[in-house]
Amino acid sequence: SLLAAPLTALRGAGPKLAAAASALGLETVGDLLRHVPHGYRDRSAVREAADLRIGEEATLIVEVRSARVRPTRRRGLRIVEATVADASGPLKATWFNQAWLAERLRPGTRLLLNGKLERSGFRVEAHEIVGEADASGGSADSGATGIHTTGLVPVHSASERLRPNRIREWAWQALDAAPLAIEPLPAELRARRGLPVEADALRAVHFPAAAAQARLARERLALEELLLHQAALAARRRGRRESRPGIEIGPGDGLAERWLASLPFELTGDQRTACAELDADLASGQPMQRLLMGEVGSGKTVVALFAMLRALETGHQAALMAPTETLAEQHAQTLDRLLATEPVPFALLTGATPAARRREALARLRSGELGLVVGTHALIEGDVEFARLAVCVVDEQHRFGVSQ
Repeated sequence: SLLAAPLTALRGAGPKLAAAASALGLETVGDLLRHVPHGYRDRSAVREAADLRIGEEATLIVEVRSARVRPTRRRGLRIVEATVADASGPLKATWFNQAWLAERLRPGTRLLLNGKLERSGFRVEAHEIVGEADASGGSADSGATGIHTTGLVPVHSASERLRPNRIREWAWQALDAAPLAIEPLPAELRARRGLPVEADALRAVHFPAAAAQARLARERLALEELLLHQAALAARRRGRRESRPGIEIGPGDGLAERWLASLPFELTGDQRTACAELDADLASGQPMQRLLMGEVGSGKTVVALFAMLRALETGHQAALMAPTETLAEQHAQTLDRLLATEPVPFALLTGATPAARRREALARLRSGELGLVVGTHALIEGDVEFARLAVCVVDEQHRFGVSQ
């Protein structure tokens, strides 16, 4: 389909510019439609030249009276000066380093200009030729749309090799492919939230008629992106569960419950809920992947220790990995305090662990004699072997190497 067509299928998209677009992740027309603008410039009000004040930015519709290239003393700098006029009077417009433009600015040519009025004249930021002068000196309409100079002008992420104006022109052409986009959102969801269909959202996000239309289109596309992302994660999670059965941890000798009863405080409602959900996952026989969230001091370690003790009471092993030696040592101290009433041995394994103690801990893990271990990335070194590892707790954020 046109969505899968390469960018070179668009006018003005030669091999060099297509290569520059590829560096931005834009390979196809469909990629271009998904390259949503990061903002808009409001050029909706067309002004008259005589009403402008110095420093004011505006959009004008003018006709060329004359044009010339003015040389300067600075090497490589050439200025195009044109005398233009609208119904309110004449004005001098200037372009920098666009000498080729002078040949197109024949008397009678109609222009859409956007720029700023300076003391030296109207400095043009963007322009479009909306009517070429014909052989008789009149003006023939070119059918241009004013996408650079009027209305809400989209601003796309670009690069030094590929300017925003070029991406805008391509996006305008790519709108023909918008109706071919697959609609992933259910009709009921769109109706309930008052969202446009896919094709309308793609058109509106690039070239909105009003700011409210752009906001609604962006909201719809953002919801779609999040929904598809969640669906992909759910599919991957389901596939992982079906292809890799987990370890079923059923009722044990009651170690975890005895430990909970021995604590000098009552668990909060959220802690009890988290423990119950973890317990159900552990007994399901499917791989468990849970994110335990909470403020500092809210009791996350208690919940994590409950899950690890559930593994220990059924003859399995558990590990708690922290990103730094300091945090690993803090966790070891916390576990030592929380397990004061239960004789549950555990070892601390970090890069600073003495060689003799490390060899002893590794041997006990390998034989299954040691059920619980706390450590850093030292836990995932090649010489670390577990006999019956069932529960892993990863604390905080880690930076892993490629092989890890």
